[in-house]
Order: sequence, then C-alpha cells, then structure tokens
Amino acid sequence: MADYPLPLANQTAAVTGASSGIGRATAITFATQGADLIIHAHTNHQGLEETADAIRALNRQVTCIYADLTCPNDQGRCVDEAFNAHPLINIWVNNAGCDILTGEASQWTFEQKLNALWELDVRGTIGVCRHLCIPMAKIGKNENAVIINMGWDQAETGQRGDSGQLFAPAKAAVMAYSRSLARELAPQVRVNCLAPGWIQTAWGADASSYWDQRACAESLMQRWGTPHDVAVTAAHIAAPAASFITGQVIQINGGLNHEHIPPLESGQ
Repeated sequence: MADYPLPLANQTAAVTGASSGIGRATAITFATQGADLIIHAHTNHQGLEETADAIRALNRQVTCIYADLTCPNDQGRCVDEAFNAHPLINIWVNNAGCDILTGEASQWTFEQKLNALWELDVRGTIGVCRHLCIPMAKIGKNENAVIINMGWDQAETGQRGDSGQLFAPAKAAVMAYSRSLARELAPQVRVNCLAPGWIQTAWGADASSYWDQRACAESLMQRWGTPHDVAVTAAHIAAPAASFITGQVIQINGGLNHEHIPPLESGQ
C-alpha cells in the first residue's frame, strides 16, 4: 500500500485560545495531520501545557505563548513571538474568545458581557489579523497561507434571548471582517471563518435538560457537535488541498433545523 503524505505535512500553524475546548482540539488535530504548532493562552497555563504535552506525544514541535489579546500591545507581541519562534507560520487560527456562559462571567450584566465579547472576540481577532497581514502575505507568495476566524452559525439568522443578542452582533462582525480580509489578502492568503453551532464545550457539558434537548433538536444530525467536529473542519480548510476555498463562512452545526422552534424556558 502506498504511503500518502499527511494533509498538513510541512505546515506550521498557530492556534489562539488553545488551552481547552475547540482550540485544544484544533491544535491536536493539526498535529495528528502533520503540522508543527504555536499555541496561545491568556491565563490558563496548566491547560496550555496539557495541550502542548499532547502535541509533543505526536512527535510534533510546539511553542507556547501567553498574551492578553484584548490588549493592542499584546496582540502585536503575540504575533511577533510566534514568527520569531517559527518564521514560516503559514496557518493561523484565531480561536480565542470570551467565555461569558460559565464561571464568574455568567453573573455579569448584559453590558459587561457585551463589552468582554467585543474586546476579545471582535477587537482581538481584528487586531491580530492586522498584525498578520504583512508576514502572511509574504509567505503566501510561495506557500499555502491561511487565516481562520471564528463566527457563530446563528449570527446571521438571529436567536432570541440575551445570548442571541450578545453573540450575534459580535460574531457577525467577525464574519463580515473575514469576508473583507479575504478580498484584501487574495490571492496570497486565504481567509475563511468557521461558524460552529451547538458545540459541547464547558457550558454544554453541564447544560440543563432543556438546553440539551434544544441542542439536539436544532441539529438535523440530532446531536451536539464536538470540538473535534470543528477541528477537523479547520484542518480541511487549512490544508493546501483546499487552495480554492477563501472568503467563506462555513457552518458546523449538523444542519440547522429551522423547523424546530423551541418554547422559551422560564428565565431564558
């Protein structure tokens, strides 16, 4: 049987927010498919080191970077440190996002949550991308070069409740920016945006029976998505084989069931 090269062989990828959830799954999946990694976190040092250990176990190189991506100076420093460690980074995944659904943040006011999403998910993504434009465009003249951002599958359709009013404007901004950046950087750099739906990360793992039933009912596949579902899609989009895919927002939701209209739960 012939030996085929791994899809991400000879690629170097950076993944922000890689200490858990979708970011960790993406970094490890990239490593299994042949990439070396630069992984980022803000404060979760233990989580990022666990991700790094899993990558090393796959015999791939990995560098850890810690930065607060709500801070403009740290946005630039994160990019600079990454390229100093690996000058030929050709894949960058902006996965870092604010968790407002669990922990102390779940008790914040609407305004506090909106501000946190805007500072990290929107301004953080845009700020990092702005620093990436020149180095990625240089690499893209001769190599596969890809930026992947993170949106939300219901940002364009809308969702009632505070969560919809928080995530929809933030993630719609990221999706719109990604489409514009794809035009700006073509043909040297491909820019795409993933739009996950109901993905069972930290909040989903402890969701009430109402949200569990709703997540399954709103997917044509009748189940939650997993971080791995998002990760394998990211790996496909990042690979040189996907060289004709750019400027796209790709939904990862098992097929959104528009016919399902869940009743409001008290307090939601």
